[in-house]
Amino acid sequence: RRDNWRLRRLPSGDREYKRRLSMADNSQKRKAAEDENPKARRAAKLAEARALMKQVPVTVLTGFLGAGKTTLLNHILTATHGKKLAVIENEFGEQGIDDALLAKNTREHVDEEIIEMMNGCICCTVRQDLVQVLEKLAARIASGQLHLDGVVIETTGLADPAPVAQTFFVSKKVKARFVLDGIITLVDAKHVERHLDEQKPEGAENEAVEQLAFADRVLLNKVDLVTEDDIVRVEERIRSINRFAPIQRCEQSAVSVDSVLDIKGFDLKRTLEMDPDFLNTDADHVHDQTVSSLSIVLPGELDLDEVQKWMQSLLADKGENIFRMKGVLAIASSEEKFVYQGVHMIFTGEFDEVWAEDEERVSKLVFIGKNLDHAELNTGFAACLYSEERAQQKEQSLRFQVGDEVEVKFASGWSRGTIVQRMFRARMQGGLDKVAPYMVRITNGPRMLVPSDSEDFVRRAQ
Repeated sequence: RRDNWRLRRLPSGDREYKRRLSMADNSQKRKAAEDENPKARRAAKLAEARALMKQVPVTVLTGFLGAGKTTLLNHILTATHGKKLAVIENEFGEQGIDDALLAKNTREHVDEEIIEMMNGCICCTVRQDLVQVLEKLAARIASGQLHLDGVVIETTGLADPAPVAQTFFVSKKVKARFVLDGIITLVDAKHVERHLDEQKPEGAENEAVEQLAFADRVLLNKVDLVTEDDIVRVEERIRSINRFAPIQRCEQSAVSVDSVLDIKGFDLKRTLEMDPDFLNTDADHVHDQTVSSLSIVLPGELDLDEVQKWMQSLLADKGENIFRMKGVLAIASSEEKFVYQGVHMIFTGEFDEVWAEDEERVSKLVFIGKNLDHAELNTGFAACLYSEERAQQKEQSLRFQVGDEVEVKFASGWSRGTIVQRMFRARMQGGLDKVAPYMVRITNGPRMLVPSDSEDFVRRAQ
């Protein structure tokens, strides 16, 4: 397992220009006063040192796999809030996918730096990896190379947030420059209960419980996927773990930036009452060893129809144990990247940005789950590679030719029409693409897709 960290810094704008202009003006005034009074000169230097030591607020985004953390990060980075932020990302697995899932306009407007840290889980290596990243930021701030209004840390979905929060109290250098503003925990309303109820091996922590226990604010996400009774039950469950954190309902992680940044929510006294060992840096953290990640990198192009059939079969059989699945795929005959995401048995896919001319068309897919069969997943994914031979076999197996008269089944009955195209790719509702065997022009009617080459959907005209 590897944790790939990414550090993003939003570019300076009018605010930075005005700040520097104001600093220059104040500097001239201070210099004039200093020339007249040595005591004023010392006081000015002290004030300047204090200004440089102003603590930068840090927001920690946590939540179990698939709760919506990267979607929330998208909202924060694309919102108009005038803040200059640094974002530190942590991914569970060898291949980073979240960078591709961030909005295109976000990536185009940030000055991106990538820092690859040591292997392991963020909550296990935090005193080495995260401290190093923050100390580098602190040094750049102190030298005047960087001005920040805040830092956002997105943890992996399998991280315990306690060691992350601990960093801001046990490291003197980090404590001097940064202050923990709040821990925001995202909750998947549809799947959270199964993770809270999961039986862990002896000694292993339940990360979903820890993430709620340390929350300063809870965003109950995906409420559109459950009933009101479900929401009330989940909220009661959350309050049984953490009665202090306010709960905000949302869909697709859509909340105002003000409800996430600068909330001044972290309370060390309350945290120590809940966990007296919070500041104990020697405490062990044990993961469930049955949970693992698999990163697959496959050169070449994929057959979209085969990918979808494989995914549907895989999730139907083993979706309970697949906590998270995400990927960026190269699809044959498509100039766009196909972005795929799944949580248990719920998955979505859509074409996103265009592949760059000099960009290698490689498919990357990441699984995180329990008792994953790595060999089986690798074999299944490789079987989805596109080949001209397979495409020809599919088309040759179709029963009808262009121009044939057929009847197509509708809810109201059978309608007569003519085959106008075979193996037609269509973008369905929700952005998911589907290869249909036939496009049929209905007699005196519109063109219609036939979803399957079977007698249940299409037959020869009577």
